[in-house]
Amino acid sequence: MPIPQAPAIRSPFKIARTFDRTIVLDNLANSFSAYGDTFSLNALGQTFIFTRDPQWFREVLVTQAAHFGKDQQYTDRKRGLARFVGNGLLTSDGDFWKRQRKLVAPALHAKRIEAYAETMVHFAQAQTQGWRDGARIDIAHEMMNATLMVVGRTLFNFDASADSERVGRAMHDIQTFDNTGLLPTWIPTPMELRARRAIRDLDAMIYGLIAKRRGQPDQGDLLSMLLEARDDDGRPMSDGQVRDEAVTLFLAGHETTANTLNWTWLALAQNPDVEAKLHQELDRVLSGRLPSLADLRYLPYAEMVIKEALRLYPPAWSYSRLALDDVQVNGEAVVRGTVVVMFTYFLHRRPDLFEEPLRFSPERFSPDNEARIEKYHYLPFGSGPRVCIGNSFAMMEAQLMLATLASRWQMRLPPGHAVRPYPAITMNPDGGLPMILKRRTPSAQAEAEPQAQATF
Repeated sequence: MPIPQAPAIRSPFKIARTFDRTIVLDNLANSFSAYGDTFSLNALGQTFIFTRDPQWFREVLVTQAAHFGKDQQYTDRKRGLARFVGNGLLTSDGDFWKRQRKLVAPALHAKRIEAYAETMVHFAQAQTQGWRDGARIDIAHEMMNATLMVVGRTLFNFDASADSERVGRAMHDIQTFDNTGLLPTWIPTPMELRARRAIRDLDAMIYGLIAKRRGQPDQGDLLSMLLEARDDDGRPMSDGQVRDEAVTLFLAGHETTANTLNWTWLALAQNPDVEAKLHQELDRVLSGRLPSLADLRYLPYAEMVIKEALRLYPPAWSYSRLALDDVQVNGEAVVRGTVVVMFTYFLHRRPDLFEEPLRFSPERFSPDNEARIEKYHYLPFGSGPRVCIGNSFAMMEAQLMLATLASRWQMRLPPGHAVRPYPAITMNPDGGLPMILKRRTPSAQAEAEPQAQATF
């Protein structure tokens, strides 16, 4: 049976309207309902295949991965992600990518990141110094700042506090950059000027850090590994190569975890029964003290909460691959040059894969239940050769920060405030995530309060 086809889009203005980030999730949900789990779309002569079928994920990412590479969304130096992060792990392909991944992997090995646990807890706790009972804060900003401090210290051994404002601004400008190509980049539109500023700010910070560290002794962090690396001819990486990998890991290493925590706080505010179970576990295990790495094995429910947040709101909500050859995927012919777009967000919300998929239920990830989830039904970190290199880092950080903060604080949505996801490079809460703080005593029983509803 051929892949169903959606009506072709021949106008760039229609593309911009169709994929407007404020409505694209609704448009895609309607399309999957109308055409099925996999359908094709021709837009300005480019063929796309959109899918939420786990078999397509398996074949494109794993069994047929050699036939697929990164597409222009990643590699285009004018409109793609490469404009900001260069030729780093997220955007490179082939032998160069293999070499760079092999180089970076040791810094993010599960055993090595265990040494980062204390730093993660420290910065989570430090972020609360200005918090007050009853205060209204943007928890999205708070989580972004805390995770930025962690990445700066653990991977680059520097204090990122002086750069937090411009990094946050750069991240926002990258996320909101519109790459539909309606206008050439030489026209200085406000969006284009923000993109140029983001690049300048990132370059100033990272190149400045590289210049300070060149020639210094190995400090045992990722940056030292990049600076000490040599190719087969004994040549070091250029400053530009180091910059690209550093920017990639600096941005990806904090923004994704921050968003995972954002959606976790929202889910806890929406589900006081889940929050109460989490508090009971934290109080029983920690008794009011700060968590440590050794505590994680005794906090299974906290891990289940994070995994369920990743199911409903996977940070990498979609990713795409370019067919490098004519290839068969799931019995269908995929012509060379076709872009396959895989939507993890919609995969995780299929009612035939997850019962009551819109309900936040950490119990899905109890040991018995998780064992019944098929491998390609749940892919918050992707799969195959390009599975997220920092998945262990991200999970450990999210669990430790959740345990640190949830022991002493509750978050409540302002009455009547609706939260909508903003699907950019990653999945953000649109306009931030305002929350009202409520201090709790670690041994106190969590209160069950009705909360304003989020829009899923």
